[in-house]
Amino acid sequence: MATLQLDQITKSFGQTEVLHDISLTVEDGEFIVFVGPSGCGKSTLLRIIAGLDDQTSGALHIGGEEVTGREPIERGVAMVFQSYALYPHLTVFENIAFPLRLQKLPKADVNSRVEAAAQTLDLMDRLQHKPSQLSGGQRQRVAIGRAIVRDPKLFLFDEPLSNLDASLRGAMRVELSELHQKLRTTMVYVTHDQVEAMTMANRIVVLNGGVLEQFGTPMELYHKPRTRFVAGFIGQPGMNFFRATLSEVTDTGVTAIASDQSNLTAHVDGAGRSVGAAVELGIRPDDLQLSTTGDGLQVAVRVIERLGASTIMYGNLHDGTAICAALDGLARLSPGDTVHLTVDPDTVHVFDAGGLALPRRTAPDL
Repeated sequence: MATLQLDQITKSFGQTEVLHDISLTVEDGEFIVFVGPSGCGKSTLLRIIAGLDDQTSGALHIGGEEVTGREPIERGVAMVFQSYALYPHLTVFENIAFPLRLQKLPKADVNSRVEAAAQTLDLMDRLQHKPSQLSGGQRQRVAIGRAIVRDPKLFLFDEPLSNLDASLRGAMRVELSELHQKLRTTMVYVTHDQVEAMTMANRIVVLNGGVLEQFGTPMELYHKPRTRFVAGFIGQPGMNFFRATLSEVTDTGVTAIASDQSNLTAHVDGAGRSVGAAVELGIRPDDLQLSTTGDGLQVAVRVIERLGASTIMYGNLHDGTAICAALDGLARLSPGDTVHLTVDPDTVHVFDAGGLALPRRTAPDL
């Protein structure tokens, strides 16, 4: 196991800078996920850690040792790619054993390491099968097994589940989380899927355009996003945003007039903010409730999704602004209805004109 430290990592292709001054520390044994939209730099950053790409500037430490400029094999890392990259003519045993054969380890060591990995990954009854005889999930486990036998300081995963169907991805998320609990090895995992990030990570690195937007636990990013981008990227369904103007600033929070002329109060720190300032309000779909008194946001219902335990409602405010609410599964409403939604001021987020969040006064103690 090992710590990972990135110090002011930048990467440029010609005149185009794709990573901007990335600094972070991954603790020994953590499961860290890099997440962000396509092109944000997450795979490039992972390849720099692996030694497959060179950074333009900055330093990289693994286990307290600077590895800047070292070859991949000298870094003590093992990487699992999106494509399984298995040898089709070799058995599962030989695919897992391949890196050990290259090291010319004794046969007894090879056998014991492969069997230990196969036990961990529930592949003992597949050791003599060829990759063509395996399911997608089993092939991915073989690729992981080939990394495990090397006993690396650091595991790197580059979107390993993206080729699997939805149900198998869910099962493999659980398997990878259990694998981390067994091995207690530092893992860095890249994905564009924020659900994978939220369910698997100890901490999440959110990247946007090569910039580190926020680094924290899943619940910190969900309840205390530092920027509008993080607030909108984390959470499913995504956060609702409303353009608004501050109409009151007090010691307990702010009140703003939204584009549909409704008044919304948020318990945030408005110090230094002025009445009349342009802001953006953010409300998570889970924080909206149907009003029983006719108060709140007036919404024309467009689409209803029944998911059993919850009902997802899509609609529009009377000025046309789109809104989504995650309501009780038995909520009685239909497309074409007009409903009113209320929200607790404790749960309303406010972002200034630069996209930075005003600190919430009543966010959960995380």
